[in-house]
Amino acid sequence: MLETLITSKTRLRVLIKFFINAANNAHMRGLADEMHESTNAIRKELNNLSEAGYLEKETIQNRISYKANSKHPLFATLQKIIHQHIGLDSLVSIVLERMGDVKKIVVVGDYANGNDTGIIDVVLVGEGLNSDYILKLASKIEHEIKRKVNFTILPSFTASGLILFENN
Repeated sequence: MLETLITSKTRLRVLIKFFINAANNAHMRGLADEMHESTNAIRKELNNLSEAGYLEKETIQNRISYKANSKHPLFATLQKIIHQHIGLDSLVSIVLERMGDVKKIVVVGDYANGNDTGIIDVVLVGEGLNSDYILKLASKIEHEIKRKVNFTILPSFTASGLILFENN
């Protein structure tokens, strides 16, 4: 859906990288390697997004590091659009609607790092969550968001990741 609005695949991948998780940062050559794109294509998109104010840049040891500008007036809107594009909002609503006592939903792995690989690794945190039901639910979620979802159920989780839901 978003591909029809943003016709540059490189720009869409860069937006996903930085706006799926505001903690993500990267430099041009690292992005080019990660996305298997030319440095010129990445440089063009980084410059355009920086000039528009969507990305901040910082020089660290002779490298320019980029990250999402969380102070930009459209930051929250762009992040929500990216989450909807990936299907994270649907994932959360379906899990919460059908699972009961979920304490936390955390995306780990590639998607937490902003890489749209097609496989979303999700940790569900809670006591007594039904793992058999989650496996059945996974296929429904995969059909809806058009991405493979791997669930892990744990009683507690303290590692880093993209927290989609937290109930204290």
